[in-house]
Amino acid sequence: MATPALPSGDALLPSVLLTPAGEGPHPLVVVLNGFPGNERNADLAQALRRLGYAALSFHYRGSWGTRGTWSWSGVQADVANVLSLIYDGALAGFAVDPARVALVGHSLGGFAALRAAAADPGIRAVAALAPFDLGRAGDLAAGDAARHAAYVRDFDGELLPLRGTSGAALVDEMVAAAADWRLSALAERLAGRPVLLVGGDRDAVAEPDVHFRPLLQSYATNPALEHALLDTDHALSDRRVAMIRLVAGFLGRVLPAG
Repeated sequence: MATPALPSGDALLPSVLLTPAGEGPHPLVVVLNGFPGNERNADLAQALRRLGYAALSFHYRGSWGTRGTWSWSGVQADVANVLSLIYDGALAGFAVDPARVALVGHSLGGFAALRAAAADPGIRAVAALAPFDLGRAGDLAAGDAARHAAYVRDFDGELLPLRGTSGAALVDEMVAAAADWRLSALAERLAGRPVLLVGGDRDAVAEPDVHFRPLLQSYATNPALEHALLDTDHALSDRRVAMIRLVAGFLGRVLPAG
């Protein structure tokens, strides 16, 4: 286990890099956590390491003691910056192969993973677990005062590990960027690319009828799409082993660790 500090904007992002046994170079899976970062999917990262993948996770700017201001845009910029560092050889000393990179994200991390993969054809595969579609949520908040207020209340309840923001500011950013952030709009750019979507049928945060099923319908023509809807909640709390097997099987087919 290594803990490189990854520069992004005015912050250094603390990270954890798990590398498997053997000389490598190893394919790398970047594991992106959600909002505000309570569930970090360490069990998934450790399982991927056992299967021969290097696994990298990191905190976004403005969270968990990291310098900077938290925002949805900042999260996406951090992901892009970390990928640039990987391609430039920042992890070369850890026997990581920058030509074999996959993204796996949960909730907000799933949103960021799909957005980053759509913008970067170098990403070999992307998996989104209970993805939270900020574009769809922004559309709904703009047209429904009750939902707008509920988002503000829910985001306000998660601010302890974050700095420089508020529930109202996060909803305002989400609404303003909704047209550009709709995950369904990425279907063409992800066409033919390996994509795994995993949802929870009892998800009360990224409700499947709002965030998962419409996304699945948008990506349905992609022959490289894999998907599963599990009988579980937003954190996939009681289906963790099933989720890990889905991710591992997907990666094993499209990005073998050798």
